[in-house]
Amino acid sequence: MDSARSGTIPELAPDAFLRWRESGAETVDLLAQARRLGPVSAFRIGERPVVLATGPQAVQEVLARCPERYVKRSHRARVLLGDGLLAAAGEQWRRQRRVLQPHFTGRAVHHYEQLMHDCAEETARRWAATAARKTPRRLDADLQHYSLDVIWRAATGRPLDDATHRALRVASDVLAALPALAPANSPQPDLTAQVDEVDAIVEPLIAAARTDPAPGLLRVLFDSADQQPLYTDRLIRDELVTLLTAGYETTATTLGWLFLLLHQHPEQRTWALAAGPAGSPARTEAIRALVSETLRLYPTAWLLPRYAAEDGTLGGHRVLAGTTILICPYLTHRDPDIWPEPDRFLPQRFLDPHRRTPPGAYYPFGIGPRACLGAQFAVREITILLERLLPAFTAAFPDIPGQRFGVTIQPDRELTATITTTT
Repeated sequence: MDSARSGTIPELAPDAFLRWRESGAETVDLLAQARRLGPVSAFRIGERPVVLATGPQAVQEVLARCPERYVKRSHRARVLLGDGLLAAAGEQWRRQRRVLQPHFTGRAVHHYEQLMHDCAEETARRWAATAARKTPRRLDADLQHYSLDVIWRAATGRPLDDATHRALRVASDVLAALPALAPANSPQPDLTAQVDEVDAIVEPLIAAARTDPAPGLLRVLFDSADQQPLYTDRLIRDELVTLLTAGYETTATTLGWLFLLLHQHPEQRTWALAAGPAGSPARTEAIRALVSETLRLYPTAWLLPRYAAEDGTLGGHRVLAGTTILICPYLTHRDPDIWPEPDRFLPQRFLDPHRRTPPGAYYPFGIGPRACLGAQFAVREITILLERLLPAFTAAFPDIPGQRFGVTIQPDRELTATITTTT
């Protein structure tokens, strides 16, 4: 990226990124330094040329307008996910996306709502029992179980069992522990044991389901395999593991941050419930605003790496092929020029009829052709759980955890809370 050296892109001091780490708050601090130089800024990680783009126009250009120029490279967890949709690229990714896309539209998500309600009711029963005993509860474990149970039932048509839960938790823990952006030429983590544990659950399930496939996403993959050669046995395994692990961990994490924010801002729970009676569009809209504001502060993926496949310009600056492009929703969503009082939890901003957010200013699930396939599914399952739990319970935390920046933004400790009934 000779343009950075010549100063055509605002650049940090030459040694500013010598303190780079694979993950952690220090990384965010360093990226925030670059953000202050403007919507497009440049630096180096060792010998690697990097451009950070946080301005809405630059975000739109990279993710939506020029996805063939700024491409996604292989996922760090490819050894676990294989060629599933999250890690796939090129024409294979496009073919897989075409198969799955119709099953995650708003109309399609409606067919999963009853199983979401069933899983939410199970969570409510567990919370009621804990509240009666007046004992602390691992809130994060409950939210993980809920979201995994939802996606497992949607995929297989079967309730989640304990053995499957344990194996898929292992896979999710691997994803959560990976850095968002590793230094060039860093060694691939050895995930052999974790992959074997996951395969021991998933592969027999796939084999058994072939003889009597229940309605769900797994049957979609079987049917696709019958119609075209795209979905081999191995790719069905990869797609199922991707849907399960990537699909549930982000949902559970978003719910965890939301309950922490409501603990800190109980007036927002009161506001949402006062918006209308149970089941009303007004209350649902207010709860959706809680979700949207949580995703603004804690987007599902806080850093989206891309790679310049050819020479081009970004924000009026020349970028050479081979440059790493970092898109950072976490910083865009906290830009005071776009979001007044950016660090405040203020869900009302999403119901303000006068608010005008430019394209590329809010993208918790990404934008463009590689935007998260399951965004509508995730928001609906989160909303359904909140519609069930918020009127009946409050969760109080003894302390507020810090942030751990890996592939997602995780609380840096377990979420233990005291559950109290309100009805």
